[in-house]
Amino acid sequence: MTTRPWIVDDDLWARIEPLLPPRPERSPGPKPVSDRLCLQGILYVLHQDIAWQLLPLELGFGSEQTCWRRLDRWQKAGVFEQLHCLLLAELNAVGELDWTRACVDGSHVRAKKGEPRPVRRRSTGGKRAASTT
Repeated sequence: MTTRPWIVDDDLWARIEPLLPPRPERSPGPKPVSDRLCLQGILYVLHQDIAWQLLPLELGFGSEQTCWRRLDRWQKAGVFEQLHCLLLAELNAVGELDWTRACVDGSHVRAKKGEPRPVRRRSTGGKRAASTT
């Protein structure tokens, strides 16, 4: 592992960049920090387990507000969920996933728009009424 794991290499960036939503129109002012640098700032905060306010400006990742806002926008756009699915698909394609310990739970699956919601049945706590046979 690299001594700076928050640095995004070219291969990973090539997977992430197409998933990012277009930037909103910006007002006049200083040139915005690149998405790649913001992502590295986000990863730095996560890896170092520090508060956003402690992100050092001298590292060039942008301010804590810049990185946090970008993270918020990307999260709302589903970027990280898409990246997760993409990486899982790539790993699966080359046989690098161990499916022997996988557990499929359909309770998290969302219905498509317009489809009726599934009926949820209340649990009886494992107790069943005695049958009369």
